Amino acid sequence: MSEDKITFYTVCQITDIPDGERLFLDISGIPVVIFNINGQFYAIKDECTHDNGPLGEGDLDGFSLSCPRHGACFDVRNGKVTCPPAVEDTRIFPVKVEGQEIQLGLMGS
Repeated sequence: MSEDKITFYTVCQITDIPDGERLFLDISGIPVVIFNINGQFYAIKDECTHDNGPLGEGDLDGFSLSCPRHGACFDVRNGKVTCPPAVEDTRIFPVKVEGQEIQLGLMGS
């Protein structure tokens, strides 16, 4: 039996996401948004767990992202819900920078 492991894939260059900006991607049918917050990159699933609506276009205050539809808040560093109406955390993706490339980690076998 094989164990799942994380494989990193290059998704863009660091210059593609200036500080304070975000980039929307579709990774194998999964909507993902990557944030650059003070030179650190964070990636979450672009879907609110409250009603499955888009999350990434919401307001970002520090590390707190508020859903543009009903105001649920999530911490982009760990995906944790920080205010209702959502009660379930959102999925996060590991991100690393290799040279000038931003790489997104995905589970594989």
